[in-house]
Amino acid sequence: MYWADKLAEEIIRRKPDKEEYVCAAGISPSGSVHIGNFRDIATSYFVYRALLKKGKKAKLLFSWDEFDRLRKVPKNVSDYLGNNSYEKYIGYPYADIPDPFGKDESYAAHFEKEFMQSLKKFGIEMEYHYQAKEYRSGRYAKYVIFALQNRKKIFDILDRHRTQDATEEERENYYPVSIFCPHCGKDSTKIVSLSDDCTKAHYVCECGHEGDYDFTKDFNCKLQWKVDWPMRWLAEGVDFEPGGKDHASKNGSYDTAKDISREVFGYEPPLFQGYEFIGIKGSVGKMSGSSGLNMTPEFLLKLYQPELILWLYAKTEPLKAFDFCLSDEILRQYFEFGKMLKAYNDGTADENTRRIMENCLIEGRKLVPVPMSQLVDLGSVVNFNPEMMEKLFEKIGTPYKKEDFEELFEKAKFWLKTCSPDSEYKILEKRNWKYWRTMDEQERECVRQLKEYIAAGGYTLDSLQSELYAIPKRVYPDKAEDKNALKEVQSKFFKDVYNLILARDKGPRLYLYLFAVDAQRYLKLLDFSLPEEQDPDAKEEEAPAAAAAEEKRQPVADTYVAEAAPWKGQIEPEDFAKCDIRVCKILSAKPMRKTNKLMKITLHDGAGERVIVSSIADQYEPEQLIGKKIVVLINLKPHKFGNEYSNGMLLASGNSDGTCRVLFAAEDAEIGSLVH
Repeated sequence: MYWADKLAEEIIRRKPDKEEYVCAAGISPSGSVHIGNFRDIATSYFVYRALLKKGKKAKLLFSWDEFDRLRKVPKNVSDYLGNNSYEKYIGYPYADIPDPFGKDESYAAHFEKEFMQSLKKFGIEMEYHYQAKEYRSGRYAKYVIFALQNRKKIFDILDRHRTQDATEEERENYYPVSIFCPHCGKDSTKIVSLSDDCTKAHYVCECGHEGDYDFTKDFNCKLQWKVDWPMRWLAEGVDFEPGGKDHASKNGSYDTAKDISREVFGYEPPLFQGYEFIGIKGSVGKMSGSSGLNMTPEFLLKLYQPELILWLYAKTEPLKAFDFCLSDEILRQYFEFGKMLKAYNDGTADENTRRIMENCLIEGRKLVPVPMSQLVDLGSVVNFNPEMMEKLFEKIGTPYKKEDFEELFEKAKFWLKTCSPDSEYKILEKRNWKYWRTMDEQERECVRQLKEYIAAGGYTLDSLQSELYAIPKRVYPDKAEDKNALKEVQSKFFKDVYNLILARDKGPRLYLYLFAVDAQRYLKLLDFSLPEEQDPDAKEEEAPAAAAAEEKRQPVADTYVAEAAPWKGQIEPEDFAKCDIRVCKILSAKPMRKTNKLMKITLHDGAGERVIVSSIADQYEPEQLIGKKIVVLINLKPHKFGNEYSNGMLLASGNSDGTCRVLFAAEDAEIGSLVH
């Protein structure tokens, strides 16, 4: 049975006669809402739909926890402002903080609208509740007073879910409510006395203000999280609510909240479903809306169709993890989705597949399973022009229409340009003599025969595919009957063609690519009939290399800084001895995405591999670094740049014009040797 149907059955079993079931979800608008939070909504949404499918009345309730306090300023906010000015709002409820971007009525409203705008594209309709308005309307006043009247009972429940014993003094001074100070706006208040009926309190604030508070009239206060949660279950009549696996752990938030719900509020807690966190392929750590390292639905909708995002959630049981992929794994996800969609459309899908597809298809949208991999492979051939792509599809015998793939085409382009620019296939402008020189005579003969076959024309897609496999059999007759040997030379033939046309070892399906692309764009790249010494392409290739060699031979004149930097204070020998500086060899170097300067460098330090990040991507090409020996401070405290930790720092000089020069070690310096 489909996982959401199982949960729906359990909800009905618990309260078989309930008129309307309530499935809840909630998010705190601490910053741009990341896609990990979407699992809260998706889980409730699928269970809500399962209840409807069983003929039950149900509603999907979503709470914006905008009355929560700001704990830290998100990176994207501080980056936008260019300063730390919003640190002063820590302790304020999100609903009371001005919008840092100056567009909406509050900080909360900005991030709420941003998320809800994305949510419309998924076809999900919910009943929204805004907790600042709910509290300040006085709706929860009776529950706040009731919680205060039962504060010691609540404290005892909290205490038994903690590992460290509390004191009687802590119990006596415990109040499950935070009052927002009318003077400074923060929740930095402390209740110092409470009336016998728990309706009036006297409080003091860290800002110096103090005052009296009447819980029957004053509503600018909020119950603490583990009390607020079960209170709202009662107030809203919640029957189901999911939560992250951290809430589901033993003695976690749900364990505590369900005991408070039963023992204090007298409400049977809703069915709870924990869920695993979502990963981004290649990223590290848990996604967080306030860290700045988050993937919003809006961003992922540039890569994924909304149906595919829903499909990933729908097909994966809540306690199982899955990844959104910025790597080429996304193509596999599109392929699997297309296969399942086809089975659903032609009626061959099993029951589980049908339930998955029912939950991810969006009313009013028609999906045609156009292969995403073909759009990626062939998009650059037509410069991502949809009209030309339509003609290309017709040429290769898959006559998809523009309206079938236009939306997906944009996503293919975005993925290729933004996430995987190295995957874009660009046809060389000149013959690759450098690679041709590495080929033996039989390998060259394979290329000659392919060039002659294509130049003669008159072939079909199928005949071209057959010819690609037939050529190595003719050139290597001694290997034609040996399956493994033949496979080896065929693979090498394909690799040779890819390198001569695209300067890479692998590429799209070769027969499809050669058929789709106008042959005049690559035929000359397979033609090495002109002697190398007469070919301008070969001469142009040699010219830069010769110039570089000549430049290397020329002595460089000494230059001096315009003004020497001030001397730093003297240090003792033992101070310098703390620095662990070693000769390291660069194994790989790769510029980091979405930055102009940072380069990820993998080194060998004599004991093993380590990664450092350095701001030299605008100064050096990877080829200038790989294989070189450099000097690195290896015991510098690790520092995070984007998604990478730098475990050391290379030594370099900084010129007055802003350029830098890496300090390279002598070629015969031992890798791992100490620098004194």
